[in-house]
Amino acid sequence: MNNTTKTSSDPRRWKALVVLCAAYFMVILDSQIVILALPSIERALGFSPGRVQWVMSAYLLSFGGLLLLGGRMADLLGRRRLFMLGTGLFLLASLGCGLATSPQVLIVARVLQGVAAAVMSPSALSILMTTFTEGAERNKALGIWSGMGGVGATSALLIGGPLADSLGWPWIFYINVPVAGAVMLLAPVLLRESRTDERTHPRRYDPAGAFTVTAGLMLLVYALVEAPAVGWLGGQTLGLFAAAVVLIALFVCIEARSAAPLVPLAIFRSRTLMGGNLLMLVLGMTAWGVGTTVSLYSQKVLGYSAMQFGLGTAVLTVMAVVGSTFGQGFVTRVGPRRVAMVAMLLLGIASLFLSRIRVEGSYFGDIFFGLFIFGTGLGACAVAVSIVALMGVTRAESGLASGLNTAAFQLGGAFGAAVVATVAVSFTAGGTVTALNHGYRASFVACAVFAAAGLLVAGLLLRKASMVRAA
Repeated sequence: MNNTTKTSSDPRRWKALVVLCAAYFMVILDSQIVILALPSIERALGFSPGRVQWVMSAYLLSFGGLLLLGGRMADLLGRRRLFMLGTGLFLLASLGCGLATSPQVLIVARVLQGVAAAVMSPSALSILMTTFTEGAERNKALGIWSGMGGVGATSALLIGGPLADSLGWPWIFYINVPVAGAVMLLAPVLLRESRTDERTHPRRYDPAGAFTVTAGLMLLVYALVEAPAVGWLGGQTLGLFAAAVVLIALFVCIEARSAAPLVPLAIFRSRTLMGGNLLMLVLGMTAWGVGTTVSLYSQKVLGYSAMQFGLGTAVLTVMAVVGSTFGQGFVTRVGPRRVAMVAMLLLGIASLFLSRIRVEGSYFGDIFFGLFIFGTGLGACAVAVSIVALMGVTRAESGLASGLNTAAFQLGGAFGAAVVATVAVSFTAGGTVTALNHGYRASFVACAVFAAAGLLVAGLLLRKASMVRAA
């Protein structure tokens, strides 16, 4: 019996999945949970005007920039070891965030949280990949994983407001402490250690490649985060984009000549991997674009409190779970391409429905059905795209592929949020509620354009994604 069969028959594998999903839940939750608590944090710590946004951006910057490095380190140094290291750092950083007494301390702690997430997330997904064999069983595990990601993203809006309003903003970070503690206790018991076989893949490092790709991705994320404030054609934005392009091009040259590349360029020859990650990028753009815009519309136009809006997003959370549950089943039956195309179509329809928002609107008249449809498409698309992007990946490259998958979603999220913010400002003439509503309607249309691009990508690049059936 080979090692893969032994792993797949491990009776602890579903309990292990619970531990991995709990960690992923925390990572995705902390990407967005601060959104509704930003006003409270700004008042409590005395942030200068416009700088409180860095509480969210600092996490996104370090998380998105270090994902590829984190995934490759997991392959080389041990997936469980890196997972536990990342979880421990995440716990300490969360405590640091909650105890912060100044803007500087909070931002540093958020950077450390992002570093921890960049190690923990690809390690967790890589462990999942090496625990479940490719086919129906892995599809089911990825469906649960993707559903947990949707739950984390939407739960951030669901619980962030009530926590900040009732217990105070530090509790949006303290909530991670018991979860991370439980994960660290259970990981040595339920998770198997694995790493790249040094006989076939010697443990050699690529410091030049690691530096250039990490610096390039960080500059790219920073440019996207700051673009709405300083202008897309401003000197800072264009300069950062140019520097990022140069560093990434230099990274490609280094990898082509390296004896032990951080990212073997041959991995990009896979049409399914490229198509899956490009689609994950578009999914991130759409998800963050809609999430950001519906939050602003609900609070600035309809006048909802953070708690009211958070509770109103429950439908999105529930339908994301439903979509991922049914999505993984349909991927096994009809293939990931069809599921991804239908899901992207649902995201586009939901975005267009939301673009009809009114100044005198209501929850059920303007938001509920859009979120209902969007949640279904989000869950189904996430699982289909994850399966495609990780299809056929070898065990030796599972950490790298997992890092690419997560990085694509995070970079897409940064780009989507930046674009919809710019669109909203461009279509808002004046400071009236009517003008704001007009800008948010345009933002939802932009999200529909993202979804249309995703539909095109799925149709063209996933043609050869084979149907994954039970063995």
